[in-house]
Amino acid sequence: MNAAILSIALASQLGNPMVVRVADVVPVINVEKTCKEAAASDKAANLALPQSVEKCMSDENAARQRLAGIWLNYSASIRDRCAQEATLVGTGSYVELLICMRFEPWCAHHHIKALARSPV
Repeated sequence: MNAAILSIALASQLGNPMVVRVADVVPVINVEKTCKEAAASDKAANLALPQSVEKCMSDENAARQRLAGIWLNYSASIRDRCAQEATLVGTGSYVELLICMRFEPWCAHHHIKALARSPV
């Protein structure tokens, strides 16, 4: 028993390759709820071309796969900020997360340029 506790303590101090930090993987988002709510909202608004739950789920799954391929190319701060933004209203979207991550470096770059041009 002591050996097991010692192993756990050492692994937590030295880092265990079997442990994956949450920020190192694409977050799990309940997109089914998001898609159902979006489809119901589209229907209630009598949109001419409402998006079906199936199409929404297809878009979300495609975005999730894309995110899995690029996730570690972005800094932890961008990943965290975009994950928070994409799930801010209680529902979430991989599409929103992907958009945020794609535009975050561009927005930050242009924000810095705008600050450099503005008089102090």
